[in-house]
Amino acid sequence: MSTELQPQLQTELEIAVEHRRNFAIISHPDAGKTTLTEKLLLYGGAIHEAGAVKARRDQRKATSDWMEMEKQRGISITSTVLQFEYQGFQVNLLDTPGHQDFSEDTYRTLAAADNAVMLIDAAKGLEPQTRKLFEVCKMRELPIFTFVNKLDRPGREPLELLDEIEQELGLQTYAVNWPIGTGDRFKGVFDRHQRKVHLFERTAHGKKEATDTVMDLHDPRLKQILDKELFEQLHSDLELLDGVASDLDLELIHAGYMTPVFFGSAMTNFGVELFLHYFLEYALKPGNRNSNIGSIDPSYPEFSGFVFKLQANMDPKHRDRVAFIRVCTGKFEKDMTVSHARTGKTVRLSRPQKLFAQDRESIEEAYPGDVIGLNNPGVFAIGDTIYTGMKKLEYEGIPCFSPELFAFLRNPNPSKFKQFQKGVKELQEEGAVQIMYSADEAKRDPILAAVGQLQFEVVQFRMKNEYGVETTLEPLGYSVARWVLNGWDALDKVGRLFNTLVIKDLWNRPVLLFKNEWNVNQLLEDHPSLKLSAIAPITIGSSSI
Repeated sequence: MSTELQPQLQTELEIAVEHRRNFAIISHPDAGKTTLTEKLLLYGGAIHEAGAVKARRDQRKATSDWMEMEKQRGISITSTVLQFEYQGFQVNLLDTPGHQDFSEDTYRTLAAADNAVMLIDAAKGLEPQTRKLFEVCKMRELPIFTFVNKLDRPGREPLELLDEIEQELGLQTYAVNWPIGTGDRFKGVFDRHQRKVHLFERTAHGKKEATDTVMDLHDPRLKQILDKELFEQLHSDLELLDGVASDLDLELIHAGYMTPVFFGSAMTNFGVELFLHYFLEYALKPGNRNSNIGSIDPSYPEFSGFVFKLQANMDPKHRDRVAFIRVCTGKFEKDMTVSHARTGKTVRLSRPQKLFAQDRESIEEAYPGDVIGLNNPGVFAIGDTIYTGMKKLEYEGIPCFSPELFAFLRNPNPSKFKQFQKGVKELQEEGAVQIMYSADEAKRDPILAAVGQLQFEVVQFRMKNEYGVETTLEPLGYSVARWVLNGWDALDKVGRLFNTLVIKDLWNRPVLLFKNEWNVNQLLEDHPSLKLSAIAPITIGSSSI
């Protein structure tokens, strides 16, 4: 790159990064994540009418749920990327599955996010899946924004919810807005920053943007609109918050120690636009990434990015495979040639696409923080790094977590052998389920290793629906997997194992299956030199580190 172009590109990159925000939404199932996603798109102008997930026949399906099985069951089972512009910002919303059986997909998506939005049901508070995903965000030091949802239904006291977040997650909280009533008496929210009251009117199913009336806290009309109890409760709550609550601290937010909290109702659109406005103001812009050559700033002039997700058959008519690339540094340009870190080969990036759930449109360029879709003719694997420049660049890999259910996947129809092999290969590439094989070479059928039962159902559904292959499952009676850290040599020294099944993962690394944790501990007591891990050694593409 010429020295004349570098300052110009540097300025272009800095401006682009300043105007980009990238985030993933995490929640327990049924907290309203897909509904909130739809409403953010509605306010961002990306769609004109929001469709609830559990839609009636005459309502639209949710934009973010595009897979056939998602539409049939009304659940999110795969991550999608939704990009839109709002108030001068380019927003990349990484929608993740809420169902716990697909948490592995969520872990991978969080690797591509700069911020996380934690969605909480006002009646239930923190739930198991939310806590689990919070730990991943904490591990990645992501800023966390909290949206307390379903204020239009009976729920717990707002102060009680703030206390639960502080006590259980160890996060300081700052209420950016405050609810005026709950359930049937939910009238709106108070914006603590602007010191304004937002009173909302309901719309049918929350399809359209909510209309709100904004007035000063001391406007005499407010006392007439709210009943006496609500009016006094609001003033009492605000006096308490202003007296004892922490001040807003952006440094603590960006470091992941403080969470801004927003109250609202995604279903009725109450508080959604206020949340989006403040999120864009407070959120972290695309930042540095750790690599084999150190921490790299997004304004580094050479292009680089990594694959965090693969998806087969997004367009069933063309049987395509798409690689989701998080742009980390430099400027992406259509038809550019890049180096592929894992294989050492050069790859031409033609037909890049801007993603909007299942819909895609061709793009010419992209910047750090953006997510682009590339056709994947079997070149990319999850965790792969692509880059330009002479210096080899490789980003940290994405870990695989310990599965808990195992079953042989059988193909009862020999005439479908090729389709079966293709389906297994492509679903394995995209990480729909972990696939392993028996250490006994005589047993060739793949072993599906899943976090939850629904993953098995999805694999069988997609094998039939997308590849035309009926399959059967033969469950294995094991529930715990451990990787042998020092490989086959370490395992050979142990000798014969009892109550344990030896299998291998796709990188030919030994994995031990146990019936329960007690068997794991028994083996480690008998062989203290054996080192086992519940998380697969971190990989970059297909090479372990």
